[in-house]
Amino acid sequence: MKDSTFITRVILKNYKSIAACDVQLQPLTFLVGRNGAGKSNFLDALRFVADALDSSLEHAIRDRGGINDVRRRSREHPNHFSIRLEFVLPDGSSGHYAFRIGTRSPGGYEVQKEQCKLYPDIYFQIEKGTVTHTSVQVAPPAVSDRLYLVNASGLPEFRPVYDAFSRMGFYNLNPDKIRDPQTPDHGNILNRNGSNITSIFAQLSPNAKQDIEEYLSIIVPGVSGVEVEKFGDKEMLVFRQDVAGDKHPWHFLANNMSDGTLRVLGILVALFQGNHDTHKHVSLVGIEEPEIALHPGAVAVLLDGLRDAAHRTQVIVTTHSPELLDDKHLDVNSILAVEAHDGDTVIAPVDEASKSVVQDRLFTAGELLRSNQLQPDPAALSTAKEKQLSLPDFDKPKPGKAESRGKHK
Repeated sequence: MKDSTFITRVILKNYKSIAACDVQLQPLTFLVGRNGAGKSNFLDALRFVADALDSSLEHAIRDRGGINDVRRRSREHPNHFSIRLEFVLPDGSSGHYAFRIGTRSPGGYEVQKEQCKLYPDIYFQIEKGTVTHTSVQVAPPAVSDRLYLVNASGLPEFRPVYDAFSRMGFYNLNPDKIRDPQTPDHGNILNRNGSNITSIFAQLSPNAKQDIEEYLSIIVPGVSGVEVEKFGDKEMLVFRQDVAGDKHPWHFLANNMSDGTLRVLGILVALFQGNHDTHKHVSLVGIEEPEIALHPGAVAVLLDGLRDAAHRTQVIVTTHSPELLDDKHLDVNSILAVEAHDGDTVIAPVDEASKSVVQDRLFTAGELLRSNQLQPDPAALSTAKEKQLSLPDFDKPKPGKAESRGKHK
């Protein structure tokens, strides 16, 4: 598989149920675990970054119920949470972006630290609203209640980082929203629930539409295509479907289609949006339980679609489906096992015994999931507390000419 990986490593501390997490991501990554283990919280941490940059930090925190619902609740009463993401941009440059958000009474918050670094010598570091280190000669001001990368996106050095993190899409698709007539939307990223799918589908390149229609016709036999039609000031999806005894396909409005068909279309649009247009490229797509309402016999086709999309866009999915993991060629290293351990979420690669039997083709990952044998590496369980205390939040920028020239006191 072509390496489309944007985020290579995720380090989280005190985010919702996740006390500590340090994992590597693949072009296509599967998160597996029981209900309530914390899979959605991992995806939400990445979505938090996109929301805070694309909208505002205030919106991202308020949308999740406030700072006290974002930081982890435990007997230790942590007063902050932190996120660190290591990444590779489309041009091959690499770096990391990290921030720590702390609580302030009553119910307030502040950005205690924030750092972005493009290796080897482009960087900024912020501490409580002050630019303490930067490689640029003239840096915009910082404030303690907003992420500085938004301001820094006006600088050509940091704009690619901002664009990549703000153009991540995360999906929990709602068939009713896809079914309803929709107001035209000038955005170019599919909404989380699919409520602007008509506008996004209309913008797709012919190649992307062809990919979507081919997969849809295999997953939903008889459906041969999709169109967008206007009804007054609204738009609606129209499906072309073959009908026995008729030479030409019939047209059915979206409100006549099943939830499963609409969810599949939403998933495919999420996966292939912007894949053929560098100006609309979506750097990462996260989808929760794409197998819902899908016939088990069609899951193998869905896996093909996930793999196809992951050649151009990084994909992360949460799943309970053994069928999705039944392919004997599935790379076991693409699976992260999620488990609730003493009230905290632990996320880690699967244990070595499971890796061995999958790699030796004795069992598929799906068969291990059916028997509840797909577990996190025990080393991650035994060191969860140590990781919480020792995960690095930030790297100290190395002093140099650029730093000395741009340092703000």
